[in-house]
Amino acid sequence: MTTVIHHNPDCGTSRNVLTVIRASGTEPVVIEYLKTGWTRPQLQALFAAAALTPRAVLRVSKSPAEELGLTDPSVSDDALLDAMVAHPILVNRPIVCTPKGVALCRPSEAVLPLLENPLTEAVYKEDGGLICAP
Repeated sequence: MTTVIHHNPDCGTSRNVLTVIRASGTEPVVIEYLKTGWTRPQLQALFAAAALTPRAVLRVSKSPAEELGLTDPSVSDDALLDAMVAHPILVNRPIVCTPKGVALCRPSEAVLPLLENPLTEAVYKEDGGLICAP
């Protein structure tokens, strides 16, 4: 299994996570999910592997979640999945898959347990904050 990042290049956290993966010596498969979209089975598999619910992965800020009525707790997981397929921006990012597991990597440091290779140098966020030192 290779490392895969479901990535939004316009997201600072997603870019930071990609930097960490590359700093570990791994070149991941980068899937720009806003371009490719999602399938329902794909989302279900990712969420199951990461032990997450659609509600836990729902992106509320800078997305149409509220205007679509998706923030109401009574909205079912099925309805959330349908909305995520129709509006890929509703899925929070980045989601990273490696042989060590699958996780929604927010904050950026959440990717560290998934790395196949240890970091050999310090990695910093775009804003200068330290993500990890070896």
